[in-house]
Amino acid sequence: MARRTKIVGPVGSYGPRYGVSVRKRVRDILERKKAPHACPFCGRTGTVYRVAVGIWACKKCGNVWAGAAYTPRSGIAPYFKKYIIKQ
Repeated sequence: MARRTKIVGPVGSYGPRYGVSVRKRVRDILERKKAPHACPFCGRTGTVYRVAVGIWACKKCGNVWAGAAYTPRSGIAPYFKKYIIKQ
């Protein structure tokens, strides 16, 4: 029998544990983290991945930059310049 996680999404594996409000918060964070993001340097969508907490990279252009924990650009990002950091 298949698991029914259409409504609860990626937190369906938790089952009834931890309470509904905590699972909803975790669901929102995981969906935001795994969504396809656009690279701020080359503009390509779907090539950005998270290396570590706050460290993001683009598969196409090879740029690595510091962003927010769950998104590649934080809310205060428009106020700062883009710096290219290559490894």
